Amino acid sequence: MRLTELAVDEVAYVAAVDPPNHSWGTALGQRLSELGFFVGERLRVVARGPFGGEPIAVRVGSSTFALRRHEAHCIRIDVALPEADPAP
Repeated sequence: MRLTELAVDEVAYVAAVDPPNHSWGTALGQRLSELGFFVGERLRVVARGPFGGEPIAVRVGSSTFALRRHEAHCIRIDVALPEADPAP
């Protein structure tokens, strides 16, 4: 499932960040990581813009960010709590 499909006020967890294979895709992936979109990170869609649902306001950690649809589409999510690593 992609972040673009998550309903307002629904909680999910980052499963992966998949930027496109373009020259600007690497920069986009890096930007999303710098904003805190890491695998296992909890997030919630706070609001959507009025026309076509863009931008998408997303709360990750203690910060809220406005993402464009193509940015949010790069984030794969899981609505289930991520499994913890087994103890050694």
